[in-house]
Amino acid sequence: MSEQPVTAPDRQPLDEHAAAALCAYASDQRAKVDALASVLEDIAAHGYPSPETGVLWEDARDSHLKRLAGEEPRVA
Repeated sequence: MSEQPVTAPDRQPLDEHAAAALCAYASDQRAKVDALASVLEDIAAHGYPSPETGVLWEDARDSHLKRLAGEEPRVA
């Protein structure tokens, strides 16, 4: 094996608006992951919630679709 350090490929800098949008997206995703992790930790500590306290999947789906319809369009 070579003892020479591996060089990183050149990066293209983002303009400040793109960088701000990317940071906002990362923050949003981090919040969603934190919420999921807390639910999973609660299930691990206390077991599954009873079905009577849950939300029907149809209601959850409809709520999520309404939320998606109200969001700004995003470019992948």
